[in-house]
Amino acid sequence: MIIIRLKGGLGNQMFQYALYLQLKALGKEVKMDEVSGFRDDDQRDPALYDVFGITYDKATEEEVIDITDAHMDFPSRVKRKIFGRKSAEYQDTTGNFDPHVLEMNKAYLNGYFQSDKYFTDRNVLIQLKREFAISPQDVFTTNESWELFRKIRQTHSVSVHVRRGDYLEPGTVETFGGICDDAYYKRAIDRVLSVDPDAEFFIFTNDKEWHAGNVSGDRFHLVDTGEEKEDAVDLLLMSMCKHHILANSSYSWWSAWMNDTPDKMIFVPTKWLNNKPMEDIYTKRMIRI
Repeated sequence: MIIIRLKGGLGNQMFQYALYLQLKALGKEVKMDEVSGFRDDDQRDPALYDVFGITYDKATEEEVIDITDAHMDFPSRVKRKIFGRKSAEYQDTTGNFDPHVLEMNKAYLNGYFQSDKYFTDRNVLIQLKREFAISPQDVFTTNESWELFRKIRQTHSVSVHVRRGDYLEPGTVETFGGICDDAYYKRAIDRVLSVDPDAEFFIFTNDKEWHAGNVSGDRFHLVDTGEEKEDAVDLLLMSMCKHHILANSSYSWWSAWMNDTPDKMIFVPTKWLNNKPMEDIYTKRMIRI
């Protein structure tokens, strides 16, 4: 059996689910541990069902304990003391694609697995496109959402994802900070305008003040729908844009992946994290600047 530890935000969980489907397509017995990864995370919860209605096989607590050799009864503790712990846990430490993951038959997979190389099966890709699709009728409840929907469809729309907020906090800024700075967004916007002078930019951000301080003019639109299901609404609206300027975020990565526009441009920072190479998160369609 293989158990994947579900954890992180929505974009991270989408990567873990994609790996789950790929492993099942390879004939593996696969389950999700949707408890351990959120036990000490007050900010996040399992989100795949709430956003997409996705279900999966769930590992029991006993199955997680078995595969990680974490039984606390006296004989088990004595055995570990003598022979060492026999955990099948695999840690995704580098952030890059490891083909060995797809060859495993027994493992507790702990990581984010952020690469499209982990899900290449044609049927898996079709299923992901279908299951990650969001219908506007299911999530829009405000006039603002429908108006943005109309504008994005009718213009040369470009999504701009500006992730700040939690990215600037101690313990996080060391990993994510300083990469998608103001200069990065200016370079990306200039590159888009050099190709498409009629482009209109839709700013998706958790820092509304960034918009006021960095961009101005009729071609820039701050996305603020006030929707209860904001994650789903923003993901849908971002994916509908013709082109994309990504943050170093799995959330905006998926918005670009969901866009089927043949001539889409996807601008990304030259590095993804400060402490890992993360070369395999980049797809062939991405333009690093």
